[in-house]
This record gives sequence, C-alpha cells and structure tokens, in this order.
Amino acid sequence: MTKVRFTGIGLAAAAALTLSACGNGAGSGSAGPGRPIAAPSPSIAGATGTPDGVTTRADVFGPACPQLPPGSLDWMSSQPAATAVSGNSLLTELTAAIAAAKMDDTLNSPHGITVFAPADPAFDTLGEAESTELARTLRYHVLGRRYDAKGLSTAGTATTLDTAGGPLKIEGFGETMTINGAKILCGNIPTENATIFVIDKLLTPGSAK
Repeated sequence: MTKVRFTGIGLAAAAALTLSACGNGAGSGSAGPGRPIAAPSPSIAGATGTPDGVTTRADVFGPACPQLPPGSLDWMSSQPAATAVSGNSLLTELTAAIAAAKMDDTLNSPHGITVFAPADPAFDTLGEAESTELARTLRYHVLGRRYDAKGLSTAGTATTLDTAGGPLKIEGFGETMTINGAKILCGNIPTENATIFVIDKLLTPGSAK
C-alpha cells in the first residue's frame, strides 16, 4: 500500500504512537488474550439508538471490527476522539493526518461529536497534502453532533464542521449504510466524547449526490 505523505510529520512516529496507545490497557477487554473481537449479528447491527448518540461496545458492528486488538474498544471508550483514533490499528494514516493538520483539540475538546474515520487504504488517493487543505478534508469527516447508526439513518443528511463542503448523504442502515457512498467497516465505536465510524474511503467536500 502506498503511504500518503503529510507535510511536517513522519508516519513512523504516528505508528509508534498507535502501538503505544494500543498497549495502554489493550489486554483488559473481555474478548480475552489473543481472541478477536466478535461483531454483533448483522441482523441486529446498528439497530439500537439513543437520543444523545452514545454507544457501548455491544453496539459496535461491521466487517472490520474483528481486526481490532483485544481490549482496544474498552481503551478507546475512555479516551477523547483524537486520542482514541491513535489507538485504533485501522487508523494509523488518520492518526498522522490529525497530527499534521493540528486537529487534536478539534476532536478532543467538544462534548459530543461524530467522526467518520477513513481506514488506512483510503488515504492512497490523497497523495501529499498541505496542512490547510488537509484540515478542511478532515473537518468534512466530523459532525458537530453525536450520532449512532440509527440516528444517522433517521437523519438522512448531516452537516459537517466544513459547512462549505455541503451536507453528507446517508443511505441504508446498519451493515448496508453508506456515507456519501463510503461503506462502514466498523461503526458505533464509543469514545469519551464521540461516536466513531471507520469507513472505506475519504469523503470529499461537495461530493454528495
């Protein structure tokens, strides 16, 4: 996989941060040592819903969820969004992008947000990006309100922090849900201040059809 280049940061440092974060409490989950995290049944995936969009480990769903290290979901749930992303083994490229764009406070400070987190292969299409351009792209992946999967499905559209980029179009439900056409790889991931959805592609401002 071709690694995206971000001005002013090395991916090796981001990878080291990710490994360190994963090791912090990574063995405390109920999945047990060496056992993959099982995703809920597709028939009920994303079927729960809360008014404030807060989820629990039991609500997590998606085909990539079993790839997460044992205990990582428990650790992520106790961390703010940007810190939690750094502990997700699917998101090492996003970790580097957040650092390069100086977006840590944007993701860690709000009380309740939703983050659409592109998995590592999604960054292959980005190439080299300056911090200003990168920050706008990342802001288009964040909603100023916290949603779970059911809430997103009910809303149908959502406004991002990059309001000039236009609303996101949400179609389908649970395992079949798409965000501007991007598929959900692991959704309803709880963090201290956000609900995270790992998706399979970058969202481009103005791309909603």
